[in-house]
Amino acid sequence: MRLDGLPILTVAETVAAEQAVFDAGTHPYALMLLAGERCAEAIWRIGHKRQTLVLCGPGNNGGDGFVIARALKERGVPVRVAATGESRTESSQRARAEWDGPVEDIMAAEPAAQLVDALFGVGLSRGLDDALAERLNFLAGAAHKSFAVDLPSGVDTDGGTLLSAVPRFDICLAIGVLKPAHILFPAAGRSGALMPISIGLESGEGAAHVLAAPKLTAPASDSHKYRRGLVAVVAGRMGGASALAAEAATRAGAGYVRLVGAQAIVPLPHAIVRASGRDDKALTDERIAALLIGPGLGRDEHAEQRLKEALSPRHPAVVDADGLILLAKTGFGLLPDKAILTPHEGEFSALFGDLPGNRIERARAAARTANAVVVLKGADSVIAAPDGRARVATGVSTWLSTAGTGDVLAGLCAARLAVTGDPFEAACQAVWLHADAARRAGAAFVADDLIPHIPTAIQERSR
Repeated sequence: MRLDGLPILTVAETVAAEQAVFDAGTHPYALMLLAGERCAEAIWRIGHKRQTLVLCGPGNNGGDGFVIARALKERGVPVRVAATGESRTESSQRARAEWDGPVEDIMAAEPAAQLVDALFGVGLSRGLDDALAERLNFLAGAAHKSFAVDLPSGVDTDGGTLLSAVPRFDICLAIGVLKPAHILFPAAGRSGALMPISIGLESGEGAAHVLAAPKLTAPASDSHKYRRGLVAVVAGRMGGASALAAEAATRAGAGYVRLVGAQAIVPLPHAIVRASGRDDKALTDERIAALLIGPGLGRDEHAEQRLKEALSPRHPAVVDADGLILLAKTGFGLLPDKAILTPHEGEFSALFGDLPGNRIERARAAARTANAVVVLKGADSVIAAPDGRARVATGVSTWLSTAGTGDVLAGLCAARLAVTGDPFEAACQAVWLHADAARRAGAAFVADDLIPHIPTAIQERSR
């Protein structure tokens, strides 16, 4: 199921969204019934009449479980319910009272072909005790198909961390809205598939969103190379990195790519113009729409001076790799008004220190600090703007964890910045195209293999 563009709400934002529904006249139990019945519909469509064991906790997540069990039973599914103890909230008590079957002790319950985990959902602050965690893992492992209701029990909703041992579920039924733990690792890795269950909740304006596929446009009929965007890529000590970035930029929609330095790098497309690093005008050209510096730059005094010189004309810029480490020394005052920073976790820590919060919160804080768009790279890459906008990439190929793929992403960012003139939009487009190129490349690729797939990825998103 596509998640493109869906909002990602924290615990506090989810509670506020639910309260808005209650304030509009919906009773909390009516919302629980809606959530449980829609979850049951999804489970029934997937598992039909498999024998099912529903695990219910003491709170509202457990209440959802009792509603699910009753709705499945009404469809003719052989259902058993096991609980950790008594229900403690008003709605969960009501749901339990309307379940007309027995309630087993979870520690003695036998496995079933299908498991539904409704033990603990949003807002869990501590892990399951060892015995309960072990039991949950055993029952999930013994089932042919397993479902987590809202969230797998044992994950931190906002942080995306694991609070105790969490089994891997086949499907997570995300009730109402997505939460950070659905998207951020390692919690996101505890579900094979994510299925949103709509119950009419609405997000606020400040919510983060899942990165959506971009809507791109082909060049206009009166376009020429400078109107489409001149990208200047600064080479450094490791010329291969800047060469990868330059070629990616060439394939990603830029009208003209200039590689400054690295004269000995061969082969490269003849369309990439070589300029000497001693050419004073190579980086001061007013036609430059985006500058890229950092891949293979080096970290010595010469590289630092190169960074200062390259950024001084104040062209819109992408700073990556070694450039980020050097920027930690020079400060963010070097950055132009339009800038994209593309750190991985280690570079991020070197540049911004140990910021609190989850990856979304940390990327947002970093973007405000630098007054630049920040792409915090990883399996769950976060793109954040200084104004608080945030997008999170999902379903990214783990084969991207190989040398040089970050250089390709930097080249993509530079090209899309040259084309759009909008750092946030450019970064979002680049991250999506990077992931799509990786999907097309398959398995065990090297960074160079991504580049031929970029034009096809762009073509399929262009109008």
